[in-house]
Amino acid sequence: MPSYEVLGVTGLPEVRPGDDVAALVAGAVDLQDGDVVVVTSKLLSKAEGRLVPVGEGEDREAVRLTAVAAETVREVARRGTAVIAENRNGLVLAAAGVDASNVRPDEIALLPTDPDASARALRERLQELTGRRLAVVVSDTIGRPWRQGQVDTAIGAAGLAPVRDARGTRDRFGAVLEVTEIAVADELAAAAELVKGKAEGVPVAVVRGLDLPDDGRGAQALVRPAAQDWFRLGTQEAHRQTLALRRTVRAFDDRPVDREVVLRAVAAAVTAPAPHHTTPWRFVLVEQRKDELLDAMAAQWARDLQADGFSPESIAKRLRRGDVLRAAPYLVVPCLVRQGAHDYPDERRSRAEERMFLVAMGAGVENLLVQLAAEGLGSAWVSSTLFCPDVVREVLELGPEWEPMGAVAVGHAAAPAAARAPRDPGDYVIVR
Repeated sequence: MPSYEVLGVTGLPEVRPGDDVAALVAGAVDLQDGDVVVVTSKLLSKAEGRLVPVGEGEDREAVRLTAVAAETVREVARRGTAVIAENRNGLVLAAAGVDASNVRPDEIALLPTDPDASARALRERLQELTGRRLAVVVSDTIGRPWRQGQVDTAIGAAGLAPVRDARGTRDRFGAVLEVTEIAVADELAAAAELVKGKAEGVPVAVVRGLDLPDDGRGAQALVRPAAQDWFRLGTQEAHRQTLALRRTVRAFDDRPVDREVVLRAVAAAVTAPAPHHTTPWRFVLVEQRKDELLDAMAAQWARDLQADGFSPESIAKRLRRGDVLRAAPYLVVPCLVRQGAHDYPDERRSRAEERMFLVAMGAGVENLLVQLAAEGLGSAWVSSTLFCPDVVREVLELGPEWEPMGAVAVGHAAAPAAARAPRDPGDYVIVR
């Protein structure tokens, strides 16, 4: 019957900078070939001097928050002073791994600078002292999305394959496993925590009885690449970033746009506020008649510009402003339908009614653009159809009640947008 043991290593002293952790562990437990030594990261942080002093009279919490900011390379989520952050090793942890527990009151602990390097050094020293063939896992505590409580996971590893790839194998019923990769190092860290605990003073455990292969990789192999991470941000942070990503894109590559993605953006658009419980938004997805529409619109603009006295060269230059619509793989024409609008006998209230519907239309278009950005698509709202509504209705066979409200070019941006300088909200606010 398959089995293994997990042994807590007791009797270790309080570790201080410069201490030989390997010698302390080797003196406290009789290690055997194949043992996996699981060491809490705090033990190595102390030995490596990864401690921030809290001076007399200093606010310890202020020191901790300063350390968190220094260790953070990307803030994932924040609620008050609580922060989930990515550190320099790509680990996403509460407070970027900065910890004030299980250390002296005049110190704050940081994670080891390179946990995999710490694991390798500890393994080499342990093997030198014991003559045994060993593996090492450096563990730290982590919370998990969708799950209550914390578990220990591996942030450093040496002497074992941290991930076992079972893709391509078959289960007992013959089905091929397509996505299964086993986080072996994490499983070892969690198993060891059952005997280590959080406050019991047992920072080391030995997992015995497993025959584990070694592929030379460290725990860095467990860090999911950013491009594969569907959940890189908290909800609030993702919304803010999506708003920041909502940029006018005028150059697209040739990748096609999936209609279902556009429909999801339309679904977001029609959640916007509108007057009188109406739903005044309509969206024409222009897939077959794009060239016909743009040609007819260009002809109308040219006639208007000619009537205004512009030269042929000037007319041609102005018509090129519509190139973004031609270049886009997909075109959406938002329209306003004022069904449910109230009739008023005076101009003041009639104008207010008209503006309410226009504001609602703008809110719907903005929702559309933001959702397109969330889907990874670029877009550009262009006012074009506002200037030739009859032409648009004729080509697209729309009823007279449909009021075209510009056009939205949609596609995959040909290049990342340039950084946008932050705007101070105070420049756009007055308080009364």
